[in-house]
Amino acid sequence: MFEHIEPYPGDPILSLNEDFQKDPRAHKINLSIGIYFDDAGRIPVLESVRSAEARVLAASGPKSYLPMEGAANFRSAVQTLLFGAGHEAVTSGRIATIQSVGSSGGLKVGADFIARFFPGSQVWVSDPTWDNHRAMFEGAGLTVNTYPYYDAGDARASPPRPAGGLNFDAMVATLRTLPPKSIVLLHACCHNPTGVDLTPAQWDALIPVLRERELLPYLDLAYQGFGDGIEADARAARALASAGLSLFIANSFSKSMSVYGERCGALSVVCADAQQADNVLGQLKFTVRRNYSSPPIHGGQLVATVLGDPTLRDQWEGELAAMRERILAMRRALHDALVANSPGRDFGYLLSQRGMFSYTGLTPSQVDRLREQHAVYLVRSGRLCVAGLNSGNVQAAAQALSET
Repeated sequence: MFEHIEPYPGDPILSLNEDFQKDPRAHKINLSIGIYFDDAGRIPVLESVRSAEARVLAASGPKSYLPMEGAANFRSAVQTLLFGAGHEAVTSGRIATIQSVGSSGGLKVGADFIARFFPGSQVWVSDPTWDNHRAMFEGAGLTVNTYPYYDAGDARASPPRPAGGLNFDAMVATLRTLPPKSIVLLHACCHNPTGVDLTPAQWDALIPVLRERELLPYLDLAYQGFGDGIEADARAARALASAGLSLFIANSFSKSMSVYGERCGALSVVCADAQQADNVLGQLKFTVRRNYSSPPIHGGQLVATVLGDPTLRDQWEGELAAMRERILAMRRALHDALVANSPGRDFGYLLSQRGMFSYTGLTPSQVDRLREQHAVYLVRSGRLCVAGLNSGNVQAAAQALSET
């Protein structure tokens, strides 16, 4: 019966991480998967989350199913985190939020919703984008296209453009040509895989284009707090909502609370009014029912407890700031080591890019040589996870990169 089934080629990131785990070399360095590791190379357990878990377990009782949309305290906490407690979109009730199975689950529920209610619309993602974005939307039956984003540089331009920036003019020019109700996937901060973000001024310039062309933004916010801080990293979502645009936003707590295996995320849809939000919420619930029925309890309550308690919230913000600062320190350390090893080459992109990732410009064959000859693992696109560096491996990583 199953002779026609083709073998699965593997996920470009998760399969690579499995290969790393099997690698017997003691000096191996994992800069592939998007996980934050501390300076000892371990996934940290945040004290704020540990305290929240003790409270959740102490209050534990019967575990019935959650509603399809998830726990009310979690959903309220998500809206406040993303938009601020006093934002008009929150106080007017025009945001529909569901608790999802990670932000990946939120992205897929949103994709299924779009396929049903915007059947003529196509999706546009940045070039490049996270590997799974295309698969999720295509898996919902949607056509996926790309818009220009990463600037690979041009030494012949006047003045010359270095690699590692944003090709904003080309991005906007493409968006101006899209049909109304096209879905535009945007990274709210800490762009994956490049680390290249829009500036506040560029977001302000983009909003009128989205409005005039009647485009529907779909924000992915998986790294809130890893860019410039919790509030600053939410600026794009708040600005779009304040401008009166309807939008989707999927967000995650995997990285920011170091609860990867809890699969804790959300999908929010900002609507024109409360009635639209109520209708959208109902259809999102129906979409969830046809998929996984309801989300798990535990992770959502960890998040809701941290965000809902002022003391734990302050502690979490401090821990998240420390993670952000460690990543910045590793960026500087890698930059300085590469400059020392390869004088005359420009590694400034490491300092200007934000969040957990940097785009190295390495070719797939160079990435393969890094892995085979030096046991340094990167995604074949050349994406480097800065959060995998530490004081014990950054010099070795820099040496390997310099020799590739």
